[in-house]
Amino acid sequence: MKKFFAKIHVWLSIPFGIIIAIVCLTGAILAFETELLELCYPSRYFVKEAKGEPLSPAALMDTARKQLPGSIKINGIRVPSDPKRTYQLILPGKKAACFINPYTGEITGIDDGKGFFMKMMRLHRWLLDEYKRDGSFSRGKAVVGYSTLALAIIIISGLVIWYPRNKKVLKNRLKIKTKAGWFRFLYDLHVSGGFYAALLLLVLALTGLTWSFGWYRDAFYTVFGISTTSQQAHAPASAAPQKTAGDRGTKRHPETDYTQWGEVLAGLQSRYPEYQSIAIQDGSATVSTANYGNTRGSDRYSFDPATGRITEALLYKDLPESAKIRGWIYSVHAGTWGGMATRILSCLVSLLGAVFAITGYYFWFRKKFGKPDKPYRKTYRTTGHKKSPE
Repeated sequence: MKKFFAKIHVWLSIPFGIIIAIVCLTGAILAFETELLELCYPSRYFVKEAKGEPLSPAALMDTARKQLPGSIKINGIRVPSDPKRTYQLILPGKKAACFINPYTGEITGIDDGKGFFMKMMRLHRWLLDEYKRDGSFSRGKAVVGYSTLALAIIIISGLVIWYPRNKKVLKNRLKIKTKAGWFRFLYDLHVSGGFYAALLLLVLALTGLTWSFGWYRDAFYTVFGISTTSQQAHAPASAAPQKTAGDRGTKRHPETDYTQWGEVLAGLQSRYPEYQSIAIQDGSATVSTANYGNTRGSDRYSFDPATGRITEALLYKDLPESAKIRGWIYSVHAGTWGGMATRILSCLVSLLGAVFAITGYYFWFRKKFGKPDKPYRKTYRTTGHKKSPE
């Protein structure tokens, strides 16, 4: 049985190992995207002095338009709860934003959403292939998906191979020796480290697959007792609250009454003494409050653009499970569900995933084309497809 799983382990690792290493490495980098950006561009994200009351959204929009080119369209504003942080003006495009000092109205930076981390995201999910908004076939997305599926099988087969024959072998399988030479260290890191990281790495792989294959996503939902039909029916509701009849057909234009945005902001701030951020766009507002759990969970509101009166509320706690699961999948996959501790752990495990792929190639090339040194021949015996310590 172990010989069969050993062959599966090697046969899948050789063709997919490089892609697995890329996906794992980029995933580790993306785990701390926000912190790295704040470290590189502190003036973009933080104000030098939080003095006085912040300017109203209307005043900020007015000063922003005087500083920005006329071609840049502003879709909304995101207000953080931390008074030392800048506000974000939401621009068209994924993650595109303009940062503005809420006390002076000074533009502190612009992120066009096409920088280093967006390239890392495209590499992580699509191997730099173009994102197909219409759902058509994407070669990069398919390659990442099949590589992730292979990773899940590699992890399971690795656990079968790792399973020791007796307690003496188990003792060695749980240690990573650092003073027995580089080869022994790398071998123990691959075998013993692989065991310690297997569960979380498998969770990251299984959750990541939901973005690659529709059939897998449907099966994943079914395992958790969620109807696919129900999930699809509630998807629009989770994305944004329904607009009233008077709101339908309304288009955003330069004459939007931002004064009412200030009324909406003040009303929501009074409702939520503690929040992460409040995002306001023409006719809708989103309040993010979660530090743990589903960090993408939020309360959503519709309001009358002419009066600022809240017309509809869609609270996260009232949503069906089918509308919550996608946010949970993201939170588990990104490691944000447990705060900083789980993010660090997910980052380390992702890095180890890349290390396992690279060391796997090293052992395969060494066995295939190289000659083991004397200490290696004395210390290890052959078990199946590779050598392991007694």
